[in-house]
Amino acid sequence: MKSIILTIMVFVSVLSTAQEKEKLDSIPKKEKTNELQEVAVYGNRKQFIKVDSDKTTVNIKDNPMLSTGNAYEAVKKLPGIISSPTGSLSLNGKGVTIFIDGAPSTLSGTDLENYLSSLPANAIEKVELIYNPGAAFDANASGSVINIITSSKRLKGINASANINYNFNKYQKPSPQILLNGKENSFSWQTMLGYNYIDSEEKSINNQTFTSFNPQKSLNQENFNTDTNRNLYFRVGTNFKLSKISNLLFNYNLNAENDRSIYNSKIGGDISNYFTSGISKTKSTNNEISLQYKTKLDTLGKTLDVVAFTNIFERNPKNISSGTGNTFNNSNIDFALLNTYLKYDFAIPFKKLDLSLSTGGKYNTLKVDNNGLYISDISPNNFTKFDYSENNLAFYAELRKKIKKFNFTAGLRFEDFRVNRNATQIENSVTQTSNIKYNNTNFFPNISALYELVEKVNVSASYSKKIEQPNYNSIDPNNRTNVNQYNASTGNIELKPTYFDNYEFKISALDFVQLGANYTVGKDDTRFIFNANPNELVSNQTTQAFDKIKTFSAFFSFPVPLDYFFKGKVEFQKRMNTIDKMNYIFLNINYVKSNIEGFVLPYGNKAITNYSAQSQFILPWNITNTMTYFILPKGTWEIYGIEKPIQQFDISFNRDFMNKKLKVGLHAFDVFNANEINALISGDNLDTRFFQKRDSRNFRISLTYNFGNLKLEKENTKIDVEKVKSGGGMMK
Repeated sequence: MKSIILTIMVFVSVLSTAQEKEKLDSIPKKEKTNELQEVAVYGNRKQFIKVDSDKTTVNIKDNPMLSTGNAYEAVKKLPGIISSPTGSLSLNGKGVTIFIDGAPSTLSGTDLENYLSSLPANAIEKVELIYNPGAAFDANASGSVINIITSSKRLKGINASANINYNFNKYQKPSPQILLNGKENSFSWQTMLGYNYIDSEEKSINNQTFTSFNPQKSLNQENFNTDTNRNLYFRVGTNFKLSKISNLLFNYNLNAENDRSIYNSKIGGDISNYFTSGISKTKSTNNEISLQYKTKLDTLGKTLDVVAFTNIFERNPKNISSGTGNTFNNSNIDFALLNTYLKYDFAIPFKKLDLSLSTGGKYNTLKVDNNGLYISDISPNNFTKFDYSENNLAFYAELRKKIKKFNFTAGLRFEDFRVNRNATQIENSVTQTSNIKYNNTNFFPNISALYELVEKVNVSASYSKKIEQPNYNSIDPNNRTNVNQYNASTGNIELKPTYFDNYEFKISALDFVQLGANYTVGKDDTRFIFNANPNELVSNQTTQAFDKIKTFSAFFSFPVPLDYFFKGKVEFQKRMNTIDKMNYIFLNINYVKSNIEGFVLPYGNKAITNYSAQSQFILPWNITNTMTYFILPKGTWEIYGIEKPIQQFDISFNRDFMNKKLKVGLHAFDVFNANEINALISGDNLDTRFFQKRDSRNFRISLTYNFGNLKLEKENTKIDVEKVKSGGGMMK
């Protein structure tokens, strides 16, 4: 720890010296002033990671390790992001909400994961990790926000970029892509067309003990899947500058997927060996349309931002399977989601008072229809219909005030939710109906204070109250495809909204360093779990609510400036202005401890400390080497006991050719094939020890060729896609 502190002190000292030098050099006392201003373009320098008091911004497009895959792969490598054994994401110990260009991602569960996996990372400009969002964000934003900002640069004339990723594992498949963009006078546009074709394998083992039996009974289940994911995506965005003070933006995104999974499973233990095999096919389409109007109302800085957004998502999974003894299970599900919203944001600055006021409102409707037909040897005619509708009306006001070295923020958000859940199940001519309606009206406050200790070093503290509506993936009883007589999978329509109280304290320094802690209390918080009914040998995968989950997290992110030690102080100061030419290691440490009231973990409750690192080395012949590594050690993550560390090491080599027109990359992911999950879950009448291993070790060649005008002209149709005051969907 002493060496870490010393390294940071050296880094801070050198940066402070460089900043003081910049100040002295910028004093207009000689004729060199104009020359210095032309050369010192520090504000436009490449910067892969920037730490602010309220968020961390990570550059994706210019980072070769993050930009060659998809958005989901890139997000999982960001500092402070931890992927749980069940695949859900958290940021510094808190649940996350996903934004894409400020538009809400209403998808959840595997639908959201598949969507992010279909979004190419090289279309992402940067990602903002927002730790404790205020009143301008939807209250339905859980604990933190990941805002994915896609590329907004427009070059004069018509320009293009052709890209292909070729993946090597047991299966070799290409993923081509072309991106066109341009700008002419007051109109700019960008379009992207691409196709992904990925084959993969997954092995899982569940060893389960049914504790309600005397003596206890066990099932040992082994599953092997071969998955094929085919995805066509098309994205187009335009911006028309109506006047000097107003812009009109239009975006349309299409994703069309055609997936297939072939699976085989074996079940043994206290039964005769049972075998099942089958195939599931899923076709889905996702259409997103948004229209945004932005304008400045006067020269004092008042702005108005109006957004209309529609999301149409359809999915049709079909399953055909057979088992030992002429058993069979066929299903056909039709899922449809329609989400629309209209929102406005109004900002009023009072510069003389160092005061600003933001206010706005939103009306959102969400409708889900899911009809499932199930035919098996046990139940020849089983039909389940699920309908969900949600109307959400919201208004907010947020005030920001600066007093000397203090910055204060206080906000209040009003949210009104009107929810209707209806499930009808017909099994062997017997009908069961469940209907849940509720109106949920609440105020959600937030308050924060920031104090500037010295220049570029801030101390901040904040509190916010949030809500999380259960997503359709958790409550839909139709959520079942690959089941048999020993396994079931259903949603929990009885789930209540979760209320969160989020507290955070943090120190941030010099755009790179952060040290802090947060404490979150979630009431009626939900987790994925395996349960069983008493004296039934059937394992049910579902989502369960827990009375209260308290989570404490401490985090520490800092760089190790290798050039200072290996190249000397002078060379280090030069490279500070060209981060893409610097040798460094960026480290992130997270300590997480959760306590669940009213729930006893038979395997104890040991905190975990997650470690991750990203490095960059400039090798001979202008080759850039990047490496990432993370390890989630043994311990207790939420309600899951991790028996073996989860870890992965990736390495990448990249080089530019032909005056940066051609970019070539060689990448290896999970080099040591060590990313696997070994964990425990203790549910009602059932203890489950599960193992999961995907073929995560693969190799990739990436080729990108840019042609057209590569010089970025001054943007007269500036496109601001960072709509950070919008709502979003859950990644749970």
